[in-house]
Amino acid sequence: MNEGEFEFVLSRTFDAPRDLMWKAWTEAERLKEWFGPKGMPIFSCDLNLRVGGVFLYGMRQPNGVEFWGRWIFREITEPEQLVFVVSFSDDRGNIARHPWNTEWPLEILSTVTFEENENSTTVTVRWVPINATDIERKTFEQGRDSMRQGWTGTLDKLDDYLKKSE
Repeated sequence: MNEGEFEFVLSRTFDAPRDLMWKAWTEAERLKEWFGPKGMPIFSCDLNLRVGGVFLYGMRQPNGVEFWGRWIFREITEPEQLVFVVSFSDDRGNIARHPWNTEWPLEILSTVTFEENENSTTVTVRWVPINATDIERKTFEQGRDSMRQGWTGTLDKLDDYLKKSE
C-alpha cells in the first residue's frame, strides 16, 4: 500500500469569511485561542509562518501534564491552503514520540484547505502518515475514530472562537 491509501479526511463548513479563517490558522494569538483538544489550552506558542518555518506549541492537560507539538510548513498559499508536517516534539521542537502511543507515526503530512462559499468557509483537513513504518501506518489506520473525535472537538473550539471574533 502507498501512503496515500491511509489518508484521513475531515471537512466542516463555518459561518465565517475565509480571510478570518485564514487568520485563525496563521496568527499565533488566534491559534492559542482555539487549537487543540477541549480542556487542553496552549500555554506556549511560537509561530514562524513561512515555508520551512515552524509552529511550536505546548499544551497542558487538566491534570497538569504538559506536551509539545510542532508543524513545519511546506506550502503556504494564502488564503487557500496550508501544507505542513505535524509531529509531537520536545520544548525545543525536536521530534518526539506520541506521549500516549509509541506506535503512532512520527510525522503526519497535513493539508488544510479553505474553500470560500457565499457567506461561509469550508475547511478540509487531510492527514497522511509519511516516512512511517508498517506498524505506524496500521496504528494510524486504527486511530481514525480517535482522530475524528479529536478534530471534531478542535473544530468545535474553532467555531466558538469564530463566533466570538465576528
